[in-house]
Amino acid sequence: MIGLLLTALWLGGGAFYLGAGMGWRAFFDQPLGEMGDFLDGAFAPLAFLWLVLGLFMQQRELAENNRAIQQQYEIMQRTAENAEIQTRAIAANELHARQDTFMDLVRLVGIQLEVIAGMLYLSSQGSAGDGIVSDDEMDTLWGRLGSGEISIFSRRLIGLRFGSATPSQKWALFYGTPIRTRHCETFIHSFERLARTANDCDPDGMITDALHGNAQGRLYRVMCELRTGPPAP
Repeated sequence: MIGLLLTALWLGGGAFYLGAGMGWRAFFDQPLGEMGDFLDGAFAPLAFLWLVLGLFMQQRELAENNRAIQQQYEIMQRTAENAEIQTRAIAANELHARQDTFMDLVRLVGIQLEVIAGMLYLSSQGSAGDGIVSDDEMDTLWGRLGSGEISIFSRRLIGLRFGSATPSQKWALFYGTPIRTRHCETFIHSFERLARTANDCDPDGMITDALHGNAQGRLYRVMCELRTGPPAP
C-alpha cells in the first residue's frame, strides 16, 4: 500500500510538472534521446523504491516460512515424543504380559521339579531305597504335594543333605545310583531352563533371585555342589 501510494504521488507530480511547467506538446516535440533521458531519470526512483519494497517483502516471506518450519518442527518433535511414550507403554505392556505368562510357567515347572524331587526322595528314603519312610507316610507326602505344598520334597532333601554324617553319604543321597543321578540331572536341566527364561522377562533380576532363593533353588545349588563326584576317602 505504501509503494502504490508513493508511486501514484510520484506519477501525479510528474504529470503535473509536464502539464503545467513544460507542456505536453513541447514534451512530445523534443527528440527521442532527450525524452528517453527524461523518462529514465523520472522512473529510476520508482525502480529503486520497488526494489527496496521487494526486499522487505522477501524478508517477511522468509520470516513467515521460518515460523512455519519452526511450527512443523515442534509438531514433529511432539509427535516423536508421543511415539516414544507409546513405544515405552507398549514395551511395558509386553513385559508385563511376558511376566504373567512366566508366572504361569513357574507354577507348572515348579510342580514338575517337585515331582522329580519326590522321585529322588522315594529312591533314597522310600521302600525302593533305604526304607526309612513307610509307604503310608510317602502317600501322605504325595497328597500334600497334590494339595499345593509344592516344596515338600525339596525341603526334606535339603534337610537330609545337611543331616548326613559324612560327605560320601551326602553325595550318595543324590548320586549314589543311576536312577538318583538321572533325577538330579533332570532337575538341574529343568531348573536352568526356567532360570534362563526368567532372565528374558526380568530386567531387574528380582524374579531370578526369588527362583534361586526358594526351596527348589536351594536344592538346585545342593545338587550342583555334589555333582562333581564322590569325595576322596
